[in-house]
Amino acid sequence: MKALFIGGTGTISTAITKQLVEKGWELYLLNRGNRNELLPEGVKVITADINDEDKVSELIQDLHFDVVADFIAFVPSHLERDYRLFKGKTKQFIFISSASAYQTPLADYRVTEGTPLANPYWEYSRNKIACEDYLMKLYREEGFPITIVRPSHTYDERSIPLGVHGTKGSWQVAKRMLENKPVIIHGDGTALWTMTHNSDFAKGFIGLMGNIHAIGESVHITSDETVTWNQIYEMIADALGVKLNAVYVSSDFLAKASNWDLGSGLLGDKSNSVVFDNSKLKRLVPEFVATTRLDQGIRQAVNFILDHPEYQFEDKEFDEWCDRVIAVLDEALVRIKQ
Repeated sequence: MKALFIGGTGTISTAITKQLVEKGWELYLLNRGNRNELLPEGVKVITADINDEDKVSELIQDLHFDVVADFIAFVPSHLERDYRLFKGKTKQFIFISSASAYQTPLADYRVTEGTPLANPYWEYSRNKIACEDYLMKLYREEGFPITIVRPSHTYDERSIPLGVHGTKGSWQVAKRMLENKPVIIHGDGTALWTMTHNSDFAKGFIGLMGNIHAIGESVHITSDETVTWNQIYEMIADALGVKLNAVYVSSDFLAKASNWDLGSGLLGDKSNSVVFDNSKLKRLVPEFVATTRLDQGIRQAVNFILDHPEYQFEDKEFDEWCDRVIAVLDEALVRIKQ
């Protein structure tokens, strides 16, 4: 079986790439070659910018694939380009959408693939919905063999998964914990959330590749484990060997107080409770089961980052912002009690 990944070196796609090679697939990656140093042996790299359509068309003119998957398409124009490039060249085209496209808050706490798609808070999610609409139209009207995959919060060992962080990642929150400084948790920490290790996501994704029953379908891939944000932050603190010092702040306040786009991801995603029903995935991929428990995955991430200082991206601006938010709340309490 032969596959082409556009991208192929991100959090989600890295695990898929590794497992796919182990299963004996002939795998091509099309990317600019900036992050290919850790690719497993046997991967064939086509070095090009996917936006250079003429060059890519020339490079793939003699190639045909069982599966093409685009991991870096975010707006419909990206998929219009992909359609021009890969029409007639693949038996299946997989688009990586997002579970944040689902309507929130939910009418039912269980998220299925039938949950309506709507997100007035986050442009990223609305663009993903528009991409899905475009592809489904191609499938219905022209038979273009699409499969839509919706990941939720997927992580690997290179970043500690959490809710509120700055633009440079999550290390600064871990650093605050290590320094016994208070950390901000959105809401009251009781909203339900699901995090999926990328190695587990890869199992489901690979099961959909070359799967005739997945053509024309939309499927989310997540763990079946659901936890609260309080539990998530306690897991991180436990892995760091410290006591959690939490400060609870409403998502709306955090959105309005941030100098970067924190609100879209909170109000349009993380502030809502979600529990995913993976029945459809398990019908299509009966062998799928997520086996990395979240506390285990978080411990792996914490240990990896502590051992690799190159992943410890300090964020002084975010750190000072946390201090200001917490100070304002403390001052407000004092004034109210006067």
